Amino acid sequence: MKIHSNHSLKALNTFGIDVVANQFFTAKSRKDLIKVAKTYRASNTFVLGGGSNILLTRNISKFVVHNQIKGIEIEKEEQDHVVVKFGAGEVWHDCVLWAIKNDYGGIENLSLIPGYMGAAPIQNIGAYGVELKDVFESLDLIRLDAIKAESYDKEACKFGYRDSIFKSALKGKFCISHVYLKLTKNNHQINISYGAITSSLAEKGITQPSIKDISDVVIAIRKSKLPDPKEIGNSGSFFKNPVLSKEKFLKLREKYPDVVFYEQADDTIKIPAGWLIEKCGWKGRKVGNTGTHINQALVLVNYGGASGEEVKQMALKIQDSVQKKYDVLLEMEVNIV
Repeated sequence: MKIHSNHSLKALNTFGIDVVANQFFTAKSRKDLIKVAKTYRASNTFVLGGGSNILLTRNISKFVVHNQIKGIEIEKEEQDHVVVKFGAGEVWHDCVLWAIKNDYGGIENLSLIPGYMGAAPIQNIGAYGVELKDVFESLDLIRLDAIKAESYDKEACKFGYRDSIFKSALKGKFCISHVYLKLTKNNHQINISYGAITSSLAEKGITQPSIKDISDVVIAIRKSKLPDPKEIGNSGSFFKNPVLSKEKFLKLREKYPDVVFYEQADDTIKIPAGWLIEKCGWKGRKVGNTGTHINQALVLVNYGGASGEEVKQMALKIQDSVQKKYDVLLEMEVNIV
C-alpha cells in the first residue's frame, strides 16, 4: 500500500476547498479495500470519491481512501434490457455517454451530474424526472467495519429522495466497489416530463427524440443554469427541494399565492428550494469569498480562497432566512465534514 502523508484534497473536491489528509491512499481494486478494512477499520477510515457532493470544513485526520476502481462491462444481456457492471471509481457522466454511445437507455436525463458512479446510489441522484433507483439493479461493497464483501439489491438500499441506507444505518461503514444498472436496449422509455426539456426539443424541431437528443438537451440546460466546478468551485444543488404535506402547502400558498410547486404521486407537494432562496434575496449574493450563483440561487460557490467553514456559515444563514419567512426548513443535500 502506497500511503501519502499530508496530501492536499483541494483538487479532489469540487468546491476546491484547500484541506489536507493526514494519510491518503488510492484504492484500485476490491483487494485494496479489504486491505484498508483489515488495517484501519471503519472508525478510522474516510472514503472519498469524486468529491462532488461534499463540503470539507477541516483537515481529515482519518485515513482517506480515494476510490478509483474502474471498469465497464456487460453483466447480463436480455432481449430488451442489459445489466451493466460499472466500477465505482468511474466518472458518472462518462458512464452516461458510454450508455448513449451503445444505445442503452435509462440514464440520459442524468447527463452531466458531477461525481463518481459509487456516489450515485448513496445519494440516489436524480434530475429531470428520473432517479438512479429507476434503473438500479444492485451494488457490491466492502464492509469496513466487518471486513467482508456484501451485495445490496434495490430493496436493501432503502432509496428515498436523495437518500439511501448508506446515509443512515451504514454511514461511514462501507466502500462501494461496483454498481449494476439495468438499461433498455429497445423501446426506450423517453422521459420529457420536465417542461424545460419539452420546450428545448420543440425549439430544435425534434418531435421523436432519441436518448441522445434528451442527453444533449439536458447538458445544454444544465450548462445554462449551473456553473462548471472547473471554473468556479461548487457542489451543484446545496439544498434538497422541500416536500410538504398538502395541508402545510395550502397554508403557504394562501400567504404566498405565487409559490412554485410540483404535485407528487403520494399527494405531497414539492417546492423548489431555489425559488425560496431567491425570494429571500440570496440569488447572486456574495459574502466574503463565497456566495450563491448569479443564475441559480440553489448553488453555493467558492469565488476563490473560501474555507469550508465560510461556505457552511452562509448555508446556515440561508437556511435560517427561509425558515423565518416561509416556515420551511431546507435540508442540506451536500455532506458537510
